[in-house]
Amino acid sequence: MKYIDISITTQRGIPVWTDSPGTVVTRSVSPEKEGGYVTVSQIQSDVHTGTHIDAPRHFVAGAKTIEEVPLEKLLGKCYVADFRGKEKITAADLAAANIPKGTTKLLFKTDNSENWREPLHQFKTEYCALTKDAAAWVVEQGIHLVGIDYLSIQLYTGSDDTHITLLKNEVVILETINLLEVEPGEYDLICLPPKIKDLEGMAVRAVLKVL
Repeated sequence: MKYIDISITTQRGIPVWTDSPGTVVTRSVSPEKEGGYVTVSQIQSDVHTGTHIDAPRHFVAGAKTIEEVPLEKLLGKCYVADFRGKEKITAADLAAANIPKGTTKLLFKTDNSENWREPLHQFKTEYCALTKDAAAWVVEQGIHLVGIDYLSIQLYTGSDDTHITLLKNEVVILETINLLEVEPGEYDLICLPPKIKDLEGMAVRAVLKVL
């Protein structure tokens, strides 16, 4: 079996959303400190830092949180579609992409992935993402998870309607993945967050199993 890790490494210096504090790791105990013989760490983090999923609660008040997302939406067959060369992804683009019938998990490989050649870079606001009508197309096709290779499924200058359309219909959003070394086609996706109550988003280790 071959697995491809499509997560980025969360560390100081990775791009984060405007005004996000990112993730800070501190050591409360370590062998380097006086009296320490083990290592104990704390994490203070925006849950939307690095590779993560959005649950419906992110944009929909009272909707499902991370621990309520069904496991079948986070595991199983997915399709990686090639949208390199596009500045944005529209419903027309999706309809013309020959996405296999019955696809329920769809990952978008775009020019965004080139940014991960240099993981420690400043957030770039000009990235490829979905338009509102593309989000509606996803819902109409019965797709229950979408993934994008940069920080947001919606355009930086776009409206929140892309997020809202997806999350109101309980489509899981996987953001900040790295598809640089992934060829378009079918894979098995493994994408599990910690089971923490009442969160609207959470970091995941996202992995593709080559079929």
